[in-house]
Amino acid sequence: MTFEFIADRPVLDFLPTLAERGHADVEQLTAPRDVADWAVQAGIVERAPAVDDAGLRHAKALREAMFRLVQALINGTEAATSDRELVNGAAAGPLPALRLDVDGVHRNGDLTAILTVLARDCLELHASDDRLALRWCADEHCTRAFVDRSRGARRRWCGMRGCGDRAKAAAYRRRQRTPAP
Repeated sequence: MTFEFIADRPVLDFLPTLAERGHADVEQLTAPRDVADWAVQAGIVERAPAVDDAGLRHAKALREAMFRLVQALINGTEAATSDRELVNGAAAGPLPALRLDVDGVHRNGDLTAILTVLARDCLELHASDDRLALRWCADEHCTRAFVDRSRGARRRWCGMRGCGDRAKAAAYRRRQRTPAP
């Protein structure tokens, strides 16, 4: 499976591996290999680590806790203690090992290291100025959070390819159907 990386933050790209929350609930992490493939495509590690069913369940549980933390941050509500504890625990793990070789820097690590990167990014998001620019995509079925770095902070969609294109195409069709005065 090919994943989409448009958020400029690993945690915000990992959360939509369960897309269209509350609508279609499209799960993209259906097998242990999907978590490993996501991490390689995200550039967190170079080689896919071994992931078993328990690791898949843990990655999904962490994803959901991080989603609720981001949701609370955007909505200005209190985060659940259990979610904070799960993410704090994951953030305390080891990071992927970096190695400089003649052909560049190499990143390797197991599932724990991958989840540590994601949990730390979630915590760093809470501490950064990006938290003030977090928004939900305006597409009614998209549940992707994004950092609005646009001039004037008026961005509405998580990305122009996909949600933004669909919205603009729908607006164009509405204008074409409506007779001019």
